[in-house]
Amino acid sequence: MHVLTLEEARSFYNKFGAKQDSQSFYEAPALQSLIANSQLGQASSIFEFGCGTGRFAFELLSEHLPSKAQYRGVDISTTMIQLATTRLAPFASRANVTLATDNVAIQVDENSIDRFVSTYVLDLLPDEKVKQVVQEAHHKLKADGLICLAGVTEGTTPLSRIVMNSWQWLFSRKPSLLGGCRPTQLLEHLPSADWRVQYHNTVVAWGVASEVLIASPIKDK
Repeated sequence: MHVLTLEEARSFYNKFGAKQDSQSFYEAPALQSLIANSQLGQASSIFEFGCGTGRFAFELLSEHLPSKAQYRGVDISTTMIQLATTRLAPFASRANVTLATDNVAIQVDENSIDRFVSTYVLDLLPDEKVKQVVQEAHHKLKADGLICLAGVTEGTTPLSRIVMNSWQWLFSRKPSLLGGCRPTQLLEHLPSADWRVQYHNTVVAWGVASEVLIASPIKDK
């Protein structure tokens, strides 16, 4: 299976830019499910791995997070960082977005994050990178924190099976047509010895299936 390299993904999203927001027609229902089950009102610090245009961060900061909550996001695309910085300007005192490094190391203190969020990002990474991101999240989250994930997945209804099987077929031939994203199973990347699942569901919109997964780290080992 060929996934986009870091440089290929960076090049794609630098060019894709604000058009990423057009994907909200199928992402929005899954993101609302994630918001409803993430207990965001209790979060004072949130880290987003793959902030994109800042659209989701803006919603979190303006509608769901406490007024003093601190947000930090990273992305591999300079275009996305520019768009997110502009969009989040009203929250500049407590929101910061930076360009991600070429590895998945997260530059925050261990046990310092209340919510680790990543939506429609892990499904474009190779499995070994997903594992590293999840491990980083485990280290950086507080004991009572939550990892909050969403991404395209396998279909669960007749229509979504057709759509997602077609998606997988296109991905296998030219990943760039789909921005490098492929149907995955996020739950497989959260070992039961390290994570306690709080919420897990598949949300289908316009035939596109999205997995929503929220879990807490097990740190008392």
